[in-house]
Amino acid sequence: MFALVDANSFYCSAEQVFRPDLRGKPIVVLSNNDGCIVAANRQAKELGIPKFSPYFKIQAECEFKGVYAFSSNYELYSDLSSKMMNVIGRFAPEQFIYSIDESFLSFERTSSAIPCLIEHGQTLRKAVWKECRLPVCVGLGTTLTLAKLANHLAKKNGDLNGVCLLEDKYTIEQLLKSVDVGDVWGIGKRLSNRMQFMGINTAYDLMKRPPALLRKDFNVEVERTCRELNGEICKKWDFVKADKQQIFSTRSVGERITDIDSLRQALVKHACIASRKAREQHSLTRVMMCFASSSPFDDNPASFKITHRFAYPTSDITQLSKVAGDAVNQLFRDGVRYYKIGVGLLDLSDGRHEQFDLLNEKPTNDKLNTVFDFLNKKYGTDSVFIAGQGINQKWSMKRQLLSKQYTTKWSDLPKISCR
Repeated sequence: MFALVDANSFYCSAEQVFRPDLRGKPIVVLSNNDGCIVAANRQAKELGIPKFSPYFKIQAECEFKGVYAFSSNYELYSDLSSKMMNVIGRFAPEQFIYSIDESFLSFERTSSAIPCLIEHGQTLRKAVWKECRLPVCVGLGTTLTLAKLANHLAKKNGDLNGVCLLEDKYTIEQLLKSVDVGDVWGIGKRLSNRMQFMGINTAYDLMKRPPALLRKDFNVEVERTCRELNGEICKKWDFVKADKQQIFSTRSVGERITDIDSLRQALVKHACIASRKAREQHSLTRVMMCFASSSPFDDNPASFKITHRFAYPTSDITQLSKVAGDAVNQLFRDGVRYYKIGVGLLDLSDGRHEQFDLLNEKPTNDKLNTVFDFLNKKYGTDSVFIAGQGINQKWSMKRQLLSKQYTTKWSDLPKISCR
C-alpha cells in the first residue's frame, strides 16, 4: 500500500500560514520578476483568474475582485516544505519526497498493522495542519499510480474529506470512470489527445485496454501505467538520484543592465550559484560558459557567450567567480540593454574520485568552500558572499509583492502580542 500526500495550492497556502486573515481569501503567486501567475488557490480559480497568464494583463481584474497577489517567496516555501515533510515522514516507515509539496509513503509490510488506513490518513492531515498550518490531501492505493489518482480524487471530491482509498476493484472502477485520461499520472496532453481519438477518454477506459496493445500503440511507460491501474506494481521510486550532466544558473533581471559593473556582478552571482549546485552533487567542472543577452523582443536583439576551459576540474567558488568576472570584458557592449544573464558548468566529473596533480598551482580550496556553504546553509543564502557580486543589486530579480520571510530572516520573525 502506498500513499501520496500533497499540499493544496502549496504556494498560496504557505502565504496564509502566518497571515490567518487571508484564510479563505483568493490568492495568486507570481513567477520570477512578477511575470505570470504560477499558483492560484481554489477561491481565485472560482473567480475566473487563469493560471499562467501575464499578471500585468489581469492585474486590474485581480484588484477589482479582491484577489491578493504575492511574489514568489522561495525562502519561505522551502522552509515550510521541509517542516511539512518531517511531519509526513512520521506516519510511514518509508518516505520519498517527490516535489516541494508532494511526498510518497510506503506501507509495505506494515499496512496490516494499521486498523484503518482512512483514519490514518485523517490523523496525518490533522498533524500537518496542527504543526504546519498547511492543508493537505491524502491518496492511498495499492500502486503509486493509484495513490496519485486517489490524491486527485481526494482534492476534487469534497465528500471524501481529503482522504481517498483505492483498494478494492469495484471502488477503483467506479471512481476511475469520472477521471479524464489526461489526469492520469504520466499521461500528458499530447498522449491524451491521441488516446481520445482512439476512444480512450477516461482512466477507466485506459485501465480496460489490453496492456500489450498500449505498448504497441504508445510506449512501455503507458503499458506500465495501465498495469498499475489494475493493481500491478510496475513503478518504484529511486532513492539514488542521478547527478546532473550540466549545471546552469540563469535568470532574467528585474531592471535592464546597461553598465559593465552591474553585468560583472550578475555574472559573479550566477557563478556562485552554479558552483554551489556543483558542490552539492560533488561535481567538478572543466568547462564554464558565460552568456548575456538582451530580450528577444527588442528591436535589435543581441546575444553573446564565451567558454573557458580550466586546466584542472574545479568547483572552487573563488576560481569560478574570477573567471565570470573577467568574462564581462568580452560580453559587454555599449548600447545593449541586457535582460538575461547566466552561467553554465559543462564537462562535469565526480569530485569524489578526483585525481590530484602536484603541478596544479590553484587546487580547489575544499576547507574554504565547506565553511562558505555551511554558513550560508545555517544563516541563510548570501549570509557570506563573494564581494564581486555586489551589495546593492539594482538588477536583481523584481519581487515587489514579496511577503515576509517569517522563518528564515531575523527581521521578519512574526511578533506576537499577549494580552
